[in-house]
Amino acid sequence: MLPELLAYGARILPGLLLIGGCFALARAERDPLLRIVTLVLGFILIRDAMTPLGFWRLGVAGGVPWLRFTGQQGILLLFGLGTVLLTAGLLRADAGLRSLVRWGRFGPAAAGWGAGGGVLAAAPVLLLSLPTPQDGRGGAVAVTLLPVLLLFALAGNLAEEVLFRGFLQGWLEQRAGAVRAALLSAALFAACHVFLASTVTAAGWPLLLFTLYEGLICAFLRLRSGVIAAALAHGTAIFLLASALI
Repeated sequence: MLPELLAYGARILPGLLLIGGCFALARAERDPLLRIVTLVLGFILIRDAMTPLGFWRLGVAGGVPWLRFTGQQGILLLFGLGTVLLTAGLLRADAGLRSLVRWGRFGPAAAGWGAGGGVLAAAPVLLLSLPTPQDGRGGAVAVTLLPVLLLFALAGNLAEEVLFRGFLQGWLEQRAGAVRAALLSAALFAACHVFLASTVTAAGWPLLLFTLYEGLICAFLRLRSGVIAAALAHGTAIFLLASALI
């Protein structure tokens, strides 16, 4: 595990230093947009660099995208907990960004909307993939990995939803109205997968279509119930897609 993490760190460190410098310079700006943009760039770097190191695999079978993560539990735990700590630290340090996040109330209603949104997001992909044997869409996943995979999916996608549905959609809402902000948030979320779909992997348009669809569900969940529900939906969808339960 350590060699893979060191190789990953060496790959992303130069880019993170540059992006971190941009973020530091943007701290003087009252408008948080530049800080949001630099965070989006950092997120894309951290996510896309996982691919060549084998921390996750994406593909398309029969026109339907599939997703699998590494089977190393330690790496998944480290990434999951690390993203939570980084997100919490950022929220604590930057009041301007923190003020953009509308969390919503956590309770049975938010949990129900979140879980339902995740099932709704994953269902078309899972149903369309049924004719393809599991070996053709990433293979089986060890049952012992599932609890860690669930934790990773929920934690990692909480950070992503704070970025896109908290910071970005919150900023857009102040300028474009609630519905237009939700649409823009979803479209920009999908657009941030362009390189992942077209150059980092060969997943292509099916991945972009899925991320747009998922982004719309999460954006309107954020509009209705807050970031918590959107994060639950995103994490649930990714877990269902990556767990090979169907």
